[in-house]
Amino acid sequence: METGKTSKVAYAGILTAIAASLCCITPVLALIAGTSGIASTFSWVEPFRPYLIGITILVLVFAWYQKLRPKTQEEIDCACEDDIKPSFWQTKSFLFVITVFAGLMLAFPYYSNMFYAQPSKDIVYVSQSNIVKHTFNVEGMTCVGCEAHVESEVNKLDGILSVKASYEGANTVVEYDKTKTDLPAIRKAINSTGYKIVE
Repeated sequence: METGKTSKVAYAGILTAIAASLCCITPVLALIAGTSGIASTFSWVEPFRPYLIGITILVLVFAWYQKLRPKTQEEIDCACEDDIKPSFWQTKSFLFVITVFAGLMLAFPYYSNMFYAQPSKDIVYVSQSNIVKHTFNVEGMTCVGCEAHVESEVNKLDGILSVKASYEGANTVVEYDKTKTDLPAIRKAINSTGYKIVE
């Protein structure tokens, strides 16, 4: 097999790895771009994630097989390719770089929450009668990165005592001081992330 074909297969591995984590990459890119409202744009990809992970692994295994397989007698007899030094893009080193990058992309949902700032909160004394705890049903969250995005936005409001988003439970539990913020402000903060509150 031509070394150029191995590179093309490796590029396919990168594309499927990125596609597998697109639902979690988009919110981080949206945060960086300052357009957090598009965060949930690719949440529809999440159900296909196991298949995309499988395709990525198969593509990379095939690329490594093509790169490491023993040469056939015909290829040994025709040592034409050996005379020409392959470019870096056609080497095992480049395939290794692609494999590592694909692995990082596949694991992205597990470390994407580190991109969201956790604001430092001052210790505040609040009268027990002013503390309200409310659970919002939120759709569109697919990973811990989504949770961190929602928590980060809600924590920007004054009077938030605690916030815990759960993509598995499809909800966000917020404890707040009703003298400093209210439900409409919290709803607006959650909806601004692109994940929507379901009434």
